Amino acid sequence: MYSTEIEVRTGGTAVVHDLTKQAEAFLAEADAGDGLLHVWVPHATAGLAILETGAGSDDDLLAALDDLLPRDERWRHRHGSRGHGRDHVLPAFLPPYASVPVLGGVLALGTWQSICLVDTNIDNAVRRLRFSFLAG
Repeated sequence: MYSTEIEVRTGGTAVVHDLTKQAEAFLAEADAGDGLLHVWVPHATAGLAILETGAGSDDDLLAALDDLLPRDERWRHRHGSRGHGRDHVLPAFLPPYASVPVLGGVLALGTWQSICLVDTNIDNAVRRLRFSFLAG
């Protein structure tokens, strides 16, 4: 297995960060053929999603998360900024991992699909992610 860790700066606002180009660069570095790309986020307050970006879906996802998991005082987990407990619930809805088939060194994503980090934790502006390529 070929694996590396990258750093992503997400800033101080909720964000959907497209990782697709970084994943493609990783696969090129790995001289990947057929196999599986696994993406892992070792954080308790971030998740991964496969979705369309740039046409409003990323903003729609953040709005849906705000509706589903409001940033208010209902959460028992109370350290950090107001409503931070919801950030700790996020990975139950958007898991901290994703796996994508790789065929001939190319991600087998649909036309409008991207691999995205979803980070609603405004208290942590830097994330570490691990890309792993498992040859098939």
